[in-house]
Amino acid sequence: MQNRLTIKDIARLSGVGKSTVSRVLNNESGVSQRTRERVEAVVNQHGFSPSRSARAMRGQSDKVVAIIVSRLDSLSENLAVQTMLPAFYEQGYDPIMMESQFSPELVEEHLQMLSRRNIDGVVLFGFTGVTESLLASWQSSLVLLARDADGFSSVCYDDEGAIQLLMENLYAQGHRHISFIGVPHSDITTGKRRHDAYLAFCKTHQLEPLSVLPGLAMKQGYEHVAHVLTAQTTALLCATDTLALGASKYLQEQRINNLQLASVGNTPLMKFLHPEIITVDPGYAEAGRKAAAQLIDQVNGRVDPRQIVIPAHLV
Repeated sequence: MQNRLTIKDIARLSGVGKSTVSRVLNNESGVSQRTRERVEAVVNQHGFSPSRSARAMRGQSDKVVAIIVSRLDSLSENLAVQTMLPAFYEQGYDPIMMESQFSPELVEEHLQMLSRRNIDGVVLFGFTGVTESLLASWQSSLVLLARDADGFSSVCYDDEGAIQLLMENLYAQGHRHISFIGVPHSDITTGKRRHDAYLAFCKTHQLEPLSVLPGLAMKQGYEHVAHVLTAQTTALLCATDTLALGASKYLQEQRINNLQLASVGNTPLMKFLHPEIITVDPGYAEAGRKAAAQLIDQVNGRVDPRQIVIPAHLV
């Protein structure tokens, strides 16, 4: 069973010294790859995890949480992290940052390592491909952000509401030919839900939809604007600020200045460079605060897992 063995036992079974085992458990340098793999094999075989008291004796914080972002350069995720960190610090938690790069395999590796190090809890920026089974052992000490999952705590954005607000605003201004640049439906929230909301509005108001779903990157926004521009187009709605930045650069280069841009995000970079773009704030900062508060209360047994939806508002 977990923790029946000591570091001394792991050292004996691995054929190395206790200090070497300690360096492997703490992911420190100074250990050959072959030795590290041998120690990790023994650790995994016996389900060993260092106790909190042992961790404290090594001088480490007894309150540690992990934040797993999908991309370190994500504008929206950085806004959420900026409000998480003070919340964790205030309650005495030391946060560590990790990156998933939209890889379920990398998320699994991170969670296995965090489990071995007895981390208190995790905020995980979710994405399509992260399944309930992958997260099963973390159900009581994990909060998903931007995705929901049955039985798990989550903090999500109102994707449909954000698009509805922008379309209503554009429609009220008199726009009847509104194109859309978005994300493939393989991405459930930013992709499918936002695109479906656009299509639903067009159907309700008898507008002719015209959309393209290239992806999340700024370059994709830049390269695909031409696919949704016609002589009648008067407005362009982008599923994210990043796509809008790419689209704006294309329009500027082509000297197209009679097209109203709108996007979901309201990130500082967008507000600084393009204040003329109509934006909706999905509540990235509020989501970070809510996720941190939920995780802290959850790991301390004060609340059960629950799903929280952050309302969007027009800027």
